[in-house]
Parts: sequence; C-alpha cells; structure tokens
Amino acid sequence: MSLNVTCKPFLRWAGGKKWLLKNINEYLPKSNFNQYHEPFIGGGAIFFHLQPNKSYISDLNENLIETYSSIKEDVEDVITHLKTFRNTKEDYYQIRQKKFKASSKRAAQFIYLNQMSFNGIYRVNLKGEYNVPYGYRENYSFDFDNLLKVHNRLQNVNISYKDFYDILPNVKKNDLVFLDPPYTVTHNNNGFIQYNQKIFSIESQYKLAKMIKEIKEIGAFYILTNAAHPKVKEIFDNGDNMFEVSRSSSIGGKNAKRGKYAELIITNGVKK
Repeated sequence: MSLNVTCKPFLRWAGGKKWLLKNINEYLPKSNFNQYHEPFIGGGAIFFHLQPNKSYISDLNENLIETYSSIKEDVEDVITHLKTFRNTKEDYYQIRQKKFKASSKRAAQFIYLNQMSFNGIYRVNLKGEYNVPYGYRENYSFDFDNLLKVHNRLQNVNISYKDFYDILPNVKKNDLVFLDPPYTVTHNNNGFIQYNQKIFSIESQYKLAKMIKEIKEIGAFYILTNAAHPKVKEIFDNGDNMFEVSRSSSIGGKNAKRGKYAELIITNGVKK
C-alpha cells in the first residue's frame, strides 16, 4: 500500500542502486512487509521505487538529511532558492563557498552542487567543506515538478540523522530493512580492505552483521547489498540467501575505466 505518488530520486549518488531496480522484486519478501527502513538512504533509488506506505529513512550525512527534511517541510522555499542559482562555472564556485543560514537555502545549495559538480560526487575536506570541482552539464534544468512529488512522497516518512545501528528500536516484526552501506566495487581484490577502511571500515561491517542478527531475532526481513569480496562473504555468511551479481559500471566519469563488477545481495526474505 503506497501513497500513490510516483517520483524519482532528486540526487545523483555514488554507489546508488538504480541498477538494481529492474530486479529488486526477486529479492523482496514473498509475504507483504509492514514498515520500511533504510539507514543508508543516499539517493534513495530503492525507497522511491518501492513507495512504501510507512518508512524510516536516515543517514550519517547531516547535510543530506537536512536536504530531505527541507524538501519535506519547505519544498517551495527550496525551489525558490534553487531558481536563483545559475549553471555557470563562476556561479558554481561562488555558491559552493557560501554559508547560508536558512536550512531551505542550504538544501537548495546541496541539490545545486550535487547536480552541477563533477559526476555528482559528494566529498568534503578536513574542515567539512564541500570541495568537488565544477562539472559542466550543458542545458541542464532542475526538475521542480519531481521535487514537489518528492515532497508529497515524504509526508509519511520519518527522517533522521543517526548511525545505522540506532534504527533498531523502530524495527518491528515483518518490517523490511534495506541496507546499502558505502563501499567500492573497484577494489574488490587488491587493496579492498585498506581502501574501504576510509569509507566503511571492517569494524563497521562486523557491527552491521551483528545488527542483521538482531533484525532476524525481531522477525523482520532485510536486504543487504555489499561488495563481493571474500572477507565480506565471511562476515555475512549466516545461512541466509547470498547472491553474487555482476553489473556494468562506469567509475569516475566518461573517460574512466568501464567493466563488469561483482556485488553481493544477501537476504532472509526469499528462497531461490
């Protein structure tokens, strides 16, 4: 049961799961689930696709969560501010360095930088300042109509800034938890552990495995996506369904390496 509001993600997001949408039904619980939880919301491709009726979404990216909250509460203000930002290199760098006081204007800034930056990458320096260079997108125009639909879609959604493990008190029997922790697929072999320590450590992977055990004890369903690396397989080898899928990927832009990358989908919701 959904709110019958069809919309799409409003952000470009590295590691997003748009590629999974055409096959996501294969991994959903065979029985209907109740509430939906996504603690690594990112661009929200799966969330917007499933259109769950009651949802909890969260992330540890405070700027991202503020943007979702502003669209939920003040979408007209966000759009008004967004309309004042021009798609030029000069404007981009001026807007990137500004410190806005209003949350709706910071949300407009976040969306603008996401769309106009190089590859939509989210990266900050040691001071927490966004430092991705301009990436020219000719004749780009913002989809304000979709932002209004996203606003409607978010009305029955609980949005919070928190660690993934802290969502557990909200998870009930027959709920669905979609887990998409940050990881890279281009270091599946050499240097995987060292590289991923910077974005989602091995310690966090073990913490996530412990969380999954508790989700199962509650009687809820989960779907986990992760890198197809031997260490990851070892950590999450809990007797549930583990599928290795191969997908095409372009990392780092149109001139970067293209190829096939393996990822894992692990779930207790299906029996194949």
